[in-house]
Amino acid sequence: MDQVRQRSARDQQRLDSGAITSPKDLENLQKEIVSLAKRQGDLEDIVLEVMERRESAQERVAELSGRVSSVQAKADDATARRDAAYEELDGESASVGKEREVVAGSVPADLMKLYEKLREQQGGVGAARLYQRRCEGCHIELNITELNEVRGAAPDAVVRCENCRRILVRTQESGL
Repeated sequence: MDQVRQRSARDQQRLDSGAITSPKDLENLQKEIVSLAKRQGDLEDIVLEVMERRESAQERVAELSGRVSSVQAKADDATARRDAAYEELDGESASVGKEREVVAGSVPADLMKLYEKLREQQGGVGAARLYQRRCEGCHIELNITELNEVRGAAPDAVVRCENCRRILVRTQESGL
């Protein structure tokens, strides 16, 4: 754009100086000055358009940067909450692990061996509560014959679910 201005100024200076006397050369010089003025106007329009697009792009960058910051803040918050939940679960796991050790120490070895075997076979659950005629391990209701067998078993006898083979834990709530 500066080259167009300089050339136009130089041509205008030549025209104004009167050094060109040929009518044809004067006419060509005037046409060139008009053409350069048009070219300068076109270039200025292009520059304005580029500046507007740049401004629009900068606004979009600012908007997206704000959104990125917002999303990052949410992600940081979620990470902090997750980490806090992990810490809480780790503490709870340690506490339950200690309780389990105490209880496991009071269970006869053969029963503990059976429980561990069932636990491995049943995806981590070797015993289930019997509640309202239903085994809470497989969620199947015991039929009347199975219930009568459970009722007839000694309080210290190991009773197992006929469906999933887990050890049934009888409580006062099960009514047996």
